[in-house]
Amino acid sequence: MQTHSLQTLRDSFAPSDRMPLVFLGHGSPMNAIEDTAYARAWIDLGQSLPRPKAILVVSAHWMTKDTTLVDVSAMPRTIHDFYGFPEALYAEQYPARGQPDLAREVVTLLASHRAQEDDTWGLDHGAWAVLKFLYPEADVPVFQVSIDMERGLEHQLEVGRTLSELRDRGVLILGSGNVVHNLRAMRPGGRPMDFALEFDGLFADRLADRDFAALADREALGALLRKAHPTVDHYLPALTIAGAADMRDALTFMTDSIDLGSVSMRSFVFHTA
Repeated sequence: MQTHSLQTLRDSFAPSDRMPLVFLGHGSPMNAIEDTAYARAWIDLGQSLPRPKAILVVSAHWMTKDTTLVDVSAMPRTIHDFYGFPEALYAEQYPARGQPDLAREVVTLLASHRAQEDDTWGLDHGAWAVLKFLYPEADVPVFQVSIDMERGLEHQLEVGRTLSELRDRGVLILGSGNVVHNLRAMRPGGRPMDFALEFDGLFADRLADRDFAALADREALGALLRKAHPTVDHYLPALTIAGAADMRDALTFMTDSIDLGSVSMRSFVFHTA
């Protein structure tokens, strides 16, 4: 398994237009306002990454049906898409500007994936809750692309493959979700569930082997996938990032713990070796 420390990752980035690929396990919205190991790792990662010209985010929290929407707004709004949390979380804002011209190009690029323009979404917490640590000045243009929940797992790999050409134009492609996400089985303070450890380990092994087809084989993953993901919304962004990778990329894992018993906080970066 090819993995590296954050320091090694930082040292490996040479000046280049080719951008890495990032998947972050974002977990609870509270990570946005608490001093956690995850937040600190995101800060370190932001200091390690080359500066992008723009950021394209695929978040578990923008789900669509029979279409892939692309946010073309000039100033994406900060969406507080959660309930029952402290008031301080609702006060959070991430005032980054959008990138309408590039976003419209992405609509064309994803035409075969039923892509359409949208100017009503903005940045949900899957995006801003991690971007605030990666780029705290909100000074990099950012826009989101939705996940089509009506298509299969392989479809999201294909979306990633299609988007991969943007890496050579200075675009950071960021996926935000969780490798394991079963809220029904959550145990605050509890030990990791066996199924969570099993699926997380299987995912890491297949990703390191570049066996992306296995990660999208719903039938073969069977009951284990259903336990890890009663719905696959938090899984699909990880497949997008996998699909955009190629054999030239090295792989770095980070924050590979299970939180709340059934939420994998595993994050990973594909980058030029």
